[in-house]
Amino acid sequence: MATRRRAGPERRPPAPARRRALLAGLALLVAFGGLTARLLVWPAQGGPARASAIVMLAGPGNRLPLALALARRHVAPVLAISQGFQGYGSPCPPAVPGVKLICFEPDPASTRGEAEFAARLAEQYHWTSVLLVATRSQDTRARIVLGRCFPGSIYVATAAFPARDWPYELTYGWGALLKALVVHRSC
Repeated sequence: MATRRRAGPERRPPAPARRRALLAGLALLVAFGGLTARLLVWPAQGGPARASAIVMLAGPGNRLPLALALARRHVAPVLAISQGFQGYGSPCPPAVPGVKLICFEPDPASTRGEAEFAARLAEQYHWTSVLLVATRSQDTRARIVLGRCFPGSIYVATAAFPARDWPYELTYGWGALLKALVVHRSC
């Protein structure tokens, strides 16, 4: 007995078209992974032996111990600490001998607000370079945002945060980076 086929044409794309679509999707996934690695996981590193100021941005991770360690090594004569959203909070930490300590509340309480405030400080104190203390997922965005407000050299020292925070940090990092590139394009 012969098997009957259902009426109507089968709508499966030809094998080469499916293969091309799969390869294109795979290529996009690899490109996205590469960009994520370069921009949010392993951004360009390296800081100066000296800078005009250390600016600790608010956020998760062990930023304060890193910022204070840099200040104790006298990498810069000024340490500015953001007390914005997820910042260190009040009061300011104890001063480091020989280092001017500035604690500030950015407005808005974001990387953009911190960059605007840091740029005003830079103009007031004639800074030529800034060493930002941030996390790796904030590094690229912080450089871009501060670079729009501050004409000097920008370096970043990155603080660690728990491995369990990476999924959130990568998701937030992409959203905030896209916002910085598309929505808030000026200082």
